[in-house]
Amino acid sequence: MEAKSRYNVAIVGATGAVGQKMIEMLEMVEFPIEELRPLASKRSVGKIIEYSGRNITIQEATPEAFEGIDIALFSAGGSISKQLANEAVERGAVVVDNTSAFRMHDDVPLVVPEVNREALKNHKGIIANPNCSTIQMVGALEPVRQKYGLNRVIVSTYQSVSGSGLDAVEELKDQSQAMLDGTTVNTEIMPVKSEPKHYPIAFNALPQIDTFEDNHYTFEEMKMINETKKIMEAPDLSVAATCVRLPFFYSHAESVYIEIDDDQVTVPQMQGAIKEGQGVVLEDDIMNQGYPTPLSAEGKLEIFVGRVRKDLDVQNGFHLWVVSDNLLKGAAWNSVQIAQTLIEMTTEQ
Repeated sequence: MEAKSRYNVAIVGATGAVGQKMIEMLEMVEFPIEELRPLASKRSVGKIIEYSGRNITIQEATPEAFEGIDIALFSAGGSISKQLANEAVERGAVVVDNTSAFRMHDDVPLVVPEVNREALKNHKGIIANPNCSTIQMVGALEPVRQKYGLNRVIVSTYQSVSGSGLDAVEELKDQSQAMLDGTTVNTEIMPVKSEPKHYPIAFNALPQIDTFEDNHYTFEEMKMINETKKIMEAPDLSVAATCVRLPFFYSHAESVYIEIDDDQVTVPQMQGAIKEGQGVVLEDDIMNQGYPTPLSAEGKLEIFVGRVRKDLDVQNGFHLWVVSDNLLKGAAWNSVQIAQTLIEMTTEQ
């Protein structure tokens, strides 16, 4: 990418939950934008968004819409990314893709800037933004890995409905009210809209995020497993995941068990390592019931870690509680950070 003072930026999926947050993040950091080009499907063409006090009309996401674009942030679903990402690259854009379409491609960097920014040097036009749950976990674990090594990870997630989109947020609202009113509960989206069977998410817990694979893990669980190994460049790292959807709107929480190389590490030492992580905030004051929650993390850019404790049976084992806003650090903010880092690296050359 050529170094410039200002850049033409496209947002693909500008009307979606993540696309809207991308626009907010670009405005918040005063990203050096010459032109912002919001793109979406035909049904959204002509709608107006506001950016930096200006009204901008949404255009249809077509190959031709990327003419003159320097950076394209994609968040419109994997099928759209597969159709249009390479079209954008052919027209000179660098694509930051927030879907699973390219994450495991060998020639596509999968990047969390605080963890593996150097991987950006090897991009060939497309850069993948990891899964939201993966981002917050590897961000929390990287400072630990750097200091004490890492050889096993077992994670159970507690994920908000916004990870399934704005329609899922509305479904939770409607179902909650219906249950309180004692009226009929409609189930159309959760756990997976394309699946034949749906369950209520209100006042419930659904141990299925995405479709099941042949190995009995869900696609979401396999994303966490495979993406963690790729980002950390640790193919032999033992990773297992169980992903669960819970009835709250925003932010994901995770119970993470890890085994490190050093079996003499104390809880204060582990807390100290976590504190050193970029973009990581330690909230671990059990004497005053201090720990992060999905509500306390909502709207914030950092990854929050609490409940740090040593395993009672495994000398080199630790348990962590990790929380972050899935639409921000888990998606929109990480994508914008990738774009910012690209610019920094281009300027440094």
